[in-house]
Amino acid sequence: MKKLVMAIAAGLVLISNISVARELSMNELSINELQEQCNKNYALGCGALAERYYFGDGVEKNQPKAAELFSKACDGGSAIGCALLGEMYDNGEGVKKDKSKAVALYTKGCDGGDAGGCLALGTMYEYGDGIKKDKFKAAELFAKACDGGEAEGCFILGLMHYKGDGVKKDTLKAAELYTKACDGGDAGGCLNLGLMQFEGKGVKQDKLKAAELFAKACDGGAAKGCLVVGTMYSTGEGVKQDKSKAVELLTKACDGGVAKGCLVVGAMYRTGEGVKQDTLKAAALLTKACDGGNTIACLDLGAMHRTGEGVKQDTLKAAEIYTKVCDAGEAKGCFNLGSMYNEGDGVKQDKFKTAGLYRKACDAGVAAGCVNLGVMHYKGEGVHQSDQIALDMFGKACDLKFEIGCFRHAKLKQRMGQ
Repeated sequence: MKKLVMAIAAGLVLISNISVARELSMNELSINELQEQCNKNYALGCGALAERYYFGDGVEKNQPKAAELFSKACDGGSAIGCALLGEMYDNGEGVKKDKSKAVALYTKGCDGGDAGGCLALGTMYEYGDGIKKDKFKAAELFAKACDGGEAEGCFILGLMHYKGDGVKKDTLKAAELYTKACDGGDAGGCLNLGLMQFEGKGVKQDKLKAAELFAKACDGGAAKGCLVVGTMYSTGEGVKQDKSKAVELLTKACDGGVAKGCLVVGAMYRTGEGVKQDTLKAAALLTKACDGGNTIACLDLGAMHRTGEGVKQDTLKAAEIYTKVCDAGEAKGCFNLGSMYNEGDGVKQDKFKTAGLYRKACDAGVAAGCVNLGVMHYKGEGVHQSDQIALDMFGKACDLKFEIGCFRHAKLKQRMGQ
């Protein structure tokens, strides 16, 4: 269950007819004490007991029992109990999934003053999940959640104002909402506000302030914040350059699942920039980045396997990596794979396949692919011989500002008497 349920454990509840104390933390009460409160129809006691059954905290985990107790809490006037029961119906936990019931329960929770219920209901309206999509209604609910202390509601509403999605585009309003979200502990709010400060969108540009916000986002669990502030320390943009700190932050970004963080820190280990050179570690980091979908990392990793830099030389592995990124649309991967087929390096030499890969690279804007394909047409290697096609390929490379393409184009044009 999401963070909504934790509000019960963290909150203080007024307990009637107990003279020992008027306010007790739910965490301090035993299962028997909570059961006693629930038996007396104290709604928050039922809710707290439901939480224990949901998580199996001090009692055997029993989600259907938790749903039953949240229902009793809701019927007894606990807005959060309604919202949490709504979440169980939303996810099909302990009860049969029922989006309509979830909407009704979130509505009851929200109307009763539970900000988490407003947030969840707003999300359903935003995506049309179990109810007709209504961005305007979603924005109203996110505003209510934000006003009720749900930082995530402030963040989402800020994003809507920034994009003009369901509400009027207003970058100043977005900045205000991101600020409120960030102050409320939402790392995404800190990250997005930092991006606005960095770029000067909707607020006065302040890169030092942006760095502070990115660091706060990083500390709050937003790995992209670690990436951005780490990059700033690496380049010295907006902060005093500190390569060691950059390595630390980029490593944190990588560990947090940001592939680009793995790429950048991997490159630093590869060259010994800000850290002791370690090509083996570099290869491991680039592998992680490549597996995470970063094609630039795949290209670098392919080159390392092809040459044996930091890893055992394995041209077959290099070819596999280049094939993967070429198929994913990375033109340089197609070019590199083409060169391997051209030379028979790690794969069986195949001039026809080479030409196809160079063409794919050329069509995607890799000028060297155009030149190499032009040479193949000029010589008639793997393709039919054609001076005109060769001239066109050299011309395309020249248009891409590739000097060798311009040189070959001029020379062949002269030879053809044009």
